[in-house]
Amino acid sequence: MNAEAPNARKRRFGVTAMVAVSLAAFGFSFALVPLYRIACEKFLGIRLERGAADADVVASTVRSERLVTVTFDSTVNSKLPWEFGPTAASMQVRPGEVYETTYFARNTSERDIVGSATPSVAPARASQYFNKTECFCFTAQTLAAGERRELPVRFIVDPDLPEDVRTLTLSYTFFKNDLLTARLNAPKSGVSSDAQRSAP
Repeated sequence: MNAEAPNARKRRFGVTAMVAVSLAAFGFSFALVPLYRIACEKFLGIRLERGAADADVVASTVRSERLVTVTFDSTVNSKLPWEFGPTAASMQVRPGEVYETTYFARNTSERDIVGSATPSVAPARASQYFNKTECFCFTAQTLAAGERRELPVRFIVDPDLPEDVRTLTLSYTFFKNDLLTARLNAPKSGVSSDAQRSAP
């Protein structure tokens, strides 16, 4: 009996020691990440990548602090009898957020016309940071005689826009689409317009 008691105590001590070592190792593994980050940032001067949640907070802070002015401009080619322009002259936007504005177009002629718009962004070096997600320039626009239409534009200014660019100008030039306009106004049947006029 006396010989077995020391052995039992040794076994209990061994089990307790193993449990303690396992718990310590488990806790130390969780502490390694923040300790590693602190060591890198404080002593080595290396800034590690942030987690997704931290990145979202930083990004929203950057967006809330920076404003960019976007101005809107318009031109109509002399061959196109339309009125065309922006409904707002400018707006202030936060990079990384989606915005919407509208232009208007009115066909001042007495016949249906198809027009096509060409966009441009100034300054030219900033055009790659201006992203249109919806734009009337993606398709040709058909306006009936006297018709007026609102033309929406949705856009995002890239957060990577250079810091020294504080103003962007979005411009559109509308041209008459001669080919589509001719097709639009062509006689609907196989009979020519002259023949139709001469018919009783």
